[in-house]
Amino acid sequence: MYSIWKRFGKKDASSDLAQRIQQVKKSSVPKHIAIIMDGNGRWAKKRALPRIAGHHEGMKVVRKITKLTSELNVSILTVYAFSTENWKRPKSEVDYIMKLPEEFLGTFLPELIAKNVKVEMMGEIELLPEHTKRAIKMAIEETKDNTGLILNFALNYGSRAEILMAVNKTIDDVKNGIINENINEEQFSNYLMTRALPDPDLLIRTSGEIRLSNFMLWQVAYSELWFTDVLWPDFREEHLLDAVEDFQKRTRRFGGV
Repeated sequence: MYSIWKRFGKKDASSDLAQRIQQVKKSSVPKHIAIIMDGNGRWAKKRALPRIAGHHEGMKVVRKITKLTSELNVSILTVYAFSTENWKRPKSEVDYIMKLPEEFLGTFLPELIAKNVKVEMMGEIELLPEHTKRAIKMAIEETKDNTGLILNFALNYGSRAEILMAVNKTIDDVKNGIINENINEEQFSNYLMTRALPDPDLLIRTSGEIRLSNFMLWQVAYSELWFTDVLWPDFREEHLLDAVEDFQKRTRRFGGV
């Protein structure tokens, strides 16, 4: 009897989720959602598991959220996968994280291709291990002609490093007479790693931390911010819908009235 009710409960939950998705799609959805996926280590610690178990579970969540953002007709999903500061973590943990793109894209790439998802990456790719670079470059190449959701991995990414790099490139171009020294914000944005992407409309951070952690500092100047105590491996489709529904209730003024 319990198993019957359990199946009915799952069916009702699935039906409720489908209804919420359709309702959300009736209003304007964020064009670009960025997520700081935080809490993998704490999730594992709560369960007396090694930290890498949290990273593996978090990878599964990326898959679910990618599917949902695609269904919501979001144009870009940027996920903060590994920061320039994360190299300070134990070598065993870093080595495991560097294997995840290979595993994730190895199993999920056919589905990404089928769902017309385009894979992109921002960060210093040349500093990544060869096997990580191969997996990412293959995914980028295999999906380059797709026209649906852009799944943008921020991998070995740090916003301060990105801005400094952009400043140095700008200085070089001014010295070489390529651009005028009095540049505006739009021109400077073209030197950033996100030059081909619009700024995020909605930034989500999980795990209860309320900070940006060196993530897209220039780009999120007018993004709507949404924080949750939910650890990333526990983040579900319902939580993303909560964030989008909250976004839809806000009035974006961009400094105006």
